[in-house]
Amino acid sequence: MQELLSAVDSAARDSKISNSAAGHIRSWLTEERYAPYRDQVAQHIRDGQWQKLDDVFWTIIPFGTGGRRGRMYPIGSNAINDRTIGESAQGLANYVLEYAKREGRSGQLSCAIAYDTRHQSRHFTELCAGIMVAAGFKVYLLDDYRATPQLSFAVRYKKCDCGIMVTASHNPPSDNAVKVYWSSGAQVLPPHDKAIIERVMSCQEIKVTPFAEALADGRVEVVTEEIDQAFLEAAAAQAFAGPRDARILYSPLHGVGTAAVMPLLARDGFKDVEVYGPHKEPSGDFPNVPGHVSNPENKAVFAAPIEYAQGANFDLILATDPDCDRLGVAAPLTTDPAGEWATFDGNQIGALLTDFILSKRQAAGTLSPAHYVVKTLVTSELIRRIAESYSVRCVGDLLVGFKYIAEVIDREGPDNFVFGTEESHGYLVGQYARDKDGAVACMLMSELAAEMKAQGISLHTHLANLHRKHGFHKETLINLVMEGSEGMAAMQRLMKAFRETPPKSLAGIAVSQIRDYSNQTCTDANSGDSKPLEGPHGELIILDLDEEGNYVAARPSGTEPKIKLYVFTRVSPAESLDLDAAADTIARRLQGIEQDMRAFAQVNG
Repeated sequence: MQELLSAVDSAARDSKISNSAAGHIRSWLTEERYAPYRDQVAQHIRDGQWQKLDDVFWTIIPFGTGGRRGRMYPIGSNAINDRTIGESAQGLANYVLEYAKREGRSGQLSCAIAYDTRHQSRHFTELCAGIMVAAGFKVYLLDDYRATPQLSFAVRYKKCDCGIMVTASHNPPSDNAVKVYWSSGAQVLPPHDKAIIERVMSCQEIKVTPFAEALADGRVEVVTEEIDQAFLEAAAAQAFAGPRDARILYSPLHGVGTAAVMPLLARDGFKDVEVYGPHKEPSGDFPNVPGHVSNPENKAVFAAPIEYAQGANFDLILATDPDCDRLGVAAPLTTDPAGEWATFDGNQIGALLTDFILSKRQAAGTLSPAHYVVKTLVTSELIRRIAESYSVRCVGDLLVGFKYIAEVIDREGPDNFVFGTEESHGYLVGQYARDKDGAVACMLMSELAAEMKAQGISLHTHLANLHRKHGFHKETLINLVMEGSEGMAAMQRLMKAFRETPPKSLAGIAVSQIRDYSNQTCTDANSGDSKPLEGPHGELIILDLDEEGNYVAARPSGTEPKIKLYVFTRVSPAESLDLDAAADTIARRLQGIEQDMRAFAQVNG
């Protein structure tokens, strides 16, 4: 042991590993709670695998906006493995038990668990179930590949105290994760999230009941068929009457979506729906998508399906990510399916669905000024303008994460909730769940496509009409990837620069003010005067430009080693009558902003 510890110290002195990695490695070598992993750590040291050790030990993998997510590796505090997953489940169990006792709850607690098609998802599911059972919970298990919104629904339907979804969403095949849910069916929110994190980080002993034993004696109950049927009923109740003549191609991107989407579309009256063959196989390798990354935000995943759809007379392509909580869409530019196609980004899909749902509700006489839609601060303001045109409120002062949309639903009242949307392709209607739902979004988009087809216009033409009415909006996302311990320091330096010495102008437009949601101040860029900023508290900085509707939001990702820059541009309705000219203006503006922001990041990161 002394030789191993000396080798770690020497590696740190020689800068082969960071000091933080050295500290965590020492803990895994010497502390009893890490005893099962000691031999593997020791072998890595003997083999001189310092780069790998630094990668997996330089920090403790955090809880972000969606839970604990990262690259799988058998050892390491910064990797997804039995220890870090086990700590997550044990920390959740410990806190829920404490909370129930504090609230005077009696009776058995329960937890719903589901999993997707990723490598080791079923293994981690059994581990989490065994931990929850050992802590005294009854576990309701969706024992097949199922969608994240079905887990959210199951938590509510079975009146569970918490839930666990084993998935890394759209991350690469190397990754996995757990998403942790509260009794509301939403991902955990303050103050529960911080309290759970404290229990996770201080977790010493992980107690596990063998899964087979818990399943045999009923402490784990399989509820897959029950939840499938109840979820289908609840999601189908969100449908609107109208035409159903649309030929639809659906891709699950090798994930779980087929089991949720296909029955729902059939129930809604769509008879001509086909699952795209090359993406049909459930597989954690995501073999037939570009780069093996099943992300519906990525236009490249639609290239092959579009080529197939053009030759087979399809009207619409829908794609959901591996855990089926997000939706991507492609459609022909005209009414000719054999012609050119294009995808929609998350903001555009949100705008189309917002207008569709509100128009249907208005026609049915079920809208009032008390009704509301919800979006995040980094989601297009076109959503707000559409809502206001229907005399409906838009609650949009939210941090990134659908859990904050869920929080608004419960705070403002679910009866007046109309629609929730975020730029990263997340959408929800109804009261049946508290997380984004790719399946119900597929249903609503199919209804809209059928309605537009009946009117003889394309979805793209319909979106263009919305831009003419509300002003041409265009958004883009810039990812500044900063991996490893050095990357974390660079991220911190860059956020500090945005806060203290921001750029004077972007694309030739002056920066007018800096909204700092961490310090909750709004600073005039010219005078330097600051005033209190109303809104949520979190690591988000917005640089407002002199032209209304043009701004850049910067935030560190909660799940990946990068800073995300959300760029928002707009011209007025008067300037949008000639959409081609407006698009050219905005394209040049977006290019200029990206160039200026990357140059700023290179100097200050």
